[in-house]
Amino acid sequence: MTEQTIKLEILRYNPEADNEPSFGTFEIPYNEAWSLLDALEYIKDELDSSLTYRWSCRMAVCGSCGMVVNGRPQLGCETFLRDHYPNTIKVEPLANFPIEKDLIVDATGFIEKLESVKPYIIDAVDAMKANPAKKVKETPKNEIGTYNQKPAELGLFKQFSMCINCMLCYSACPQMGLNPMFTGPAALALGHRYNLDSRDHGSDERTEVIQDKNGVWSCTFVGYCSEVCPKNVDPAAAINQNKAQGAQDWALSFLMPRKGEK
Repeated sequence: MTEQTIKLEILRYNPEADNEPSFGTFEIPYNEAWSLLDALEYIKDELDSSLTYRWSCRMAVCGSCGMVVNGRPQLGCETFLRDHYPNTIKVEPLANFPIEKDLIVDATGFIEKLESVKPYIIDAVDAMKANPAKKVKETPKNEIGTYNQKPAELGLFKQFSMCINCMLCYSACPQMGLNPMFTGPAALALGHRYNLDSRDHGSDERTEVIQDKNGVWSCTFVGYCSEVCPKNVDPAAAINQNKAQGAQDWALSFLMPRKGEK
């Protein structure tokens, strides 16, 4: 009996040896239980040890194994050969990022964008240090020095806190290809997550980034970012909520201008 096989076309690129990326084809044994990550490991162990890609947890938690599979950004550990057999599987690195080698991309710009939205709780003391002119009412702590939070308060931002930084949404977003300065879906959703947190007082600092021309207003709302998200974060919803808030703040600035404004 002939062993069943499946073909993978993988984009290869070694900056030390190649002028431009090109596809390499590998024919491997077909195992319906294998994920794409398993297939890549077979190729690396048995056929070509130079194949380079990222992975860590194998359980869709770390977000490391993001790649483009037959044109769709997916996690390698959540993509199974059985869903594509007997057709050839085309594997490419995430779009809209510089390629470092094979399926590995340079995530430096993505990390900088995450940092720009200050993805951490800013308490009242730090908020007043950042803006001494602003009066901030400190969120009270309980008797053991921590914050209480009601389920309804948690529910406001929990969905947006599920991001695993896999960057699939950046690969899917057409605006990232047109405007590399766009802050992007994951970072904007994360900034929104902290702005909705009842313990946080840093919304003014994040607003400068979120409401900037390269923030939510650069989004054309294709919505593909939410379609490919493996954790149902729905960054498109976070962006639209921020657009609505920004429009409301803009309108109120005419009705109730701040002291010193005309």
